[in-house]
Amino acid sequence: MPEFLLELLTEEIPARMQARAAEDLCRLVGDALKPIAQGAPQGFHGPRRIGLVMQVAARAETAAKEERGPRTNAPEAALAGFLKKHGVGREALTQQGDFWVLVKPGSSMEAAALIAAALPEILWNFPWPKSMRWGESGFLWVRPLQRILCLLDGAVVPFALARGDDAAHGLASGDITEGHRVHGPGALRVTDHVTQLRERFVIVDAAERVALIRDGIAALAAAEGLEVVPDEGLLNEVAGLVEWPVPLLGRIDDAYMDLPAEVMRTSMRVNQRYFALRHPDGRAAARFAVVANIAATDGGAALVAGNERVLRARLSDARFFWDQDRRAGLESFLPKLDGVVFHAKLGTQGQRVARLERLARMLAPMVGADANTAARAAKLCKADLASGMVGEFPELQGVMGGYYAAGEGAVIAGAIAQHYRPMGPGDAVPTEPVAATVALADKLDQLIGFFDVGEKPTGSGDPFALRRAALGVIRILREGGLRLPLRDVLPHHLTYVRMTRATLGAEAMAPPAELVAELLAFLFDRLRVQLRAEGARADIITAAIGDDDDILRVLARAEALKSLLDTDTGTALLAAYKRAQNILRAEAKKGFSAGAPDATAFATAEESALHSAITAAHQAAAKHLAAEDFSAAMTSLAALRAPLDAFFDGVLVNDPTHRDNRLRLLSALVDAMHQVADLSKIEA
Repeated sequence: MPEFLLELLTEEIPARMQARAAEDLCRLVGDALKPIAQGAPQGFHGPRRIGLVMQVAARAETAAKEERGPRTNAPEAALAGFLKKHGVGREALTQQGDFWVLVKPGSSMEAAALIAAALPEILWNFPWPKSMRWGESGFLWVRPLQRILCLLDGAVVPFALARGDDAAHGLASGDITEGHRVHGPGALRVTDHVTQLRERFVIVDAAERVALIRDGIAALAAAEGLEVVPDEGLLNEVAGLVEWPVPLLGRIDDAYMDLPAEVMRTSMRVNQRYFALRHPDGRAAARFAVVANIAATDGGAALVAGNERVLRARLSDARFFWDQDRRAGLESFLPKLDGVVFHAKLGTQGQRVARLERLARMLAPMVGADANTAARAAKLCKADLASGMVGEFPELQGVMGGYYAAGEGAVIAGAIAQHYRPMGPGDAVPTEPVAATVALADKLDQLIGFFDVGEKPTGSGDPFALRRAALGVIRILREGGLRLPLRDVLPHHLTYVRMTRATLGAEAMAPPAELVAELLAFLFDRLRVQLRAEGARADIITAAIGDDDDILRVLARAEALKSLLDTDTGTALLAAYKRAQNILRAEAKKGFSAGAPDATAFATAEESALHSAITAAHQAAAKHLAAEDFSAAMTSLAALRAPLDAFFDGVLVNDPTHRDNRLRLLSALVDAMHQVADLSKIEA
């Protein structure tokens, strides 16, 4: 089976674009070559090249087929339209019975011809996030495209990018690639792509480069009794910067080891793409790892020395900001926040801090925190945004505030440092009450504010990370076991958001009740997403939510409902509920209106027994629900099974004499079950 190889050699591609570009190339080429594809394309990417390999058939074969046209006695206009649609004359038709039939012959196209026809259009319209022109051509690419390697079973598939008067730099396909700029420069005629490039110091597979970097740095660190600070993002980025990774260790000047570990790590990562090392007990080590793109003859000594000099300069800058910020003090940055815009429709960071302070004071008693301490932490939590260090390294927001607030005490400093958490699924949530309070205030203000100005997430984007904020609220409440009456909190804080907006000349706004309902729906939708990811049934979650606003209560109700439905009794009750609902729904269309059943009008013992069981179950369930004992409430419903079975076995609901009263009995049954959970949401 022929193998198709495509490689696009360019000047250095930004690391962040490489993997997506390889995926796009595989998708576009795979779609274009479907008639000959014998499996999915396998992409590869690196600093100077993206490409793919795929197995294809030698030819694209299309079978002959017949298409029936108008009847032989159809108007002439109908026949003319059919002929025009297919671009043929009357002589191409044959008569079969009462119809004209067009026989379309099969076609055959060589794989090479199909590839040569498809690729120029794909390359001219390739979806780079950013691209550039060079020279006089209108052809766009992320960086100047230098060579196109295109082979089918080892032979060149010839095509050129020229289009009309645009020569596209004379770019055309061939069998030439290039190796490492230093160790394997110059043109290379390809016969065995991966092997030949490896011999010229290029590792084509990105996953292999990642493994070499990870394992190489870990081995160097272990030799000195150290470990690498995990950083998958940096690992993948560096793998996109080097073709021949050579890990090396350098030393950090002892004069900078008193800087916070986060400052050193961020400076090394952001400015130089260095990996931080640490001792097994977590202390920062005076060592860093750098990945070279060449195998130096001196073992990398000169490279390490040069990187150590650069790092000293970088850390010297960091020390300047560290010393300057500490001298100023955290509270001194607060006035500067009045000049920092948070959002044009939501005011400045200073106005936001005032809202956070109020909200934290309100939330504190609900979270078990001291209100004054929480308000103080909220007041200072954004102050570091005006500091020199965060201005240089925005990634350190919150972290630096925690350091600069050391004089405020450990509780306030910790709350400031942690209030952005959780930053993602793997990030821990703040558990100390003041920290949890400030983190909740930050996320709830973000959600309420952006929803109020119409900046809501869409299917294609979430520019203000509101989904992450909602999941953060949910995780803090779940993992902290915290009860928060959202229907009270959300409208209360919305008032302060709108006070800020009023000072900005805010436009018309949605009614508060409507906005709160939308926010609750958004939060519980995020809860459903999270629980589904954990393996929970979406229908049980939806049934448990109802109109509740307490996340912990919803979770407890869902767990109790699941336990009931996992039993035979639960299955039988659900079936009976569905049967009753279907009967009532059908009768409602005929004009039936529910009401209380008349116990004196029951004609059978089964009706009386079911009515007594419903009354008892309703009262017992209400009592258990008030105590939030959801398991006991579900058990109360289980007592309905026997009288329900007897009722449906022995009673004809649609008996004209007793029909309305029996329908009201079923309505009472549904009401009793609804108070526990909305079983209509459960999928049978």
